[in-house]
Amino acid sequence: MKTAVFPGSFDPFTKGHEDIVRKALSLFDKVIVAIGVNSTKSYLFELEKRERWIRDVFADSRQVEVVPFEGLTVDLCKKHHASFILRGLRNPADFQYESNIAHMNEGLDASIQSVFLLCDPRFAAINASIVREIFKNGGDVSNFIPNTIDLHA
Repeated sequence: MKTAVFPGSFDPFTKGHEDIVRKALSLFDKVIVAIGVNSTKSYLFELEKRERWIRDVFADSRQVEVVPFEGLTVDLCKKHHASFILRGLRNPADFQYESNIAHMNEGLDASIQSVFLLCDPRFAAINASIVREIFKNGGDVSNFIPNTIDLHA
């Protein structure tokens, strides 16, 4: 079984994230959306809400699993027998950043490969940090998050 781990904080989960996972479903038997938990980082949305939102987005797909995790992504991959780390790219700056992480992960475990997918151009400007700022300042973020997610609930 080909399994990929898609790690991130997903604070919040955006249409760009959804696009990458849906593209990956044709490539992998299973995609694990792994919500990273970092005790030194503060999040706008509670972990339980982020988990529920992502499960709701993929309620139509038995190929998607949602798990919270702490620690190294390669360790999570080993735990779930995943041979791939899935990452989305919006632009060249994302590639530069993500390729450095991919090289480090390969140094930790060469059997786990990073796979990069380009997001749909419609979502290239969507960034969870910017979505958070818009939301915190009372702006309408409905164009940037999946329709099943209600950030106010």
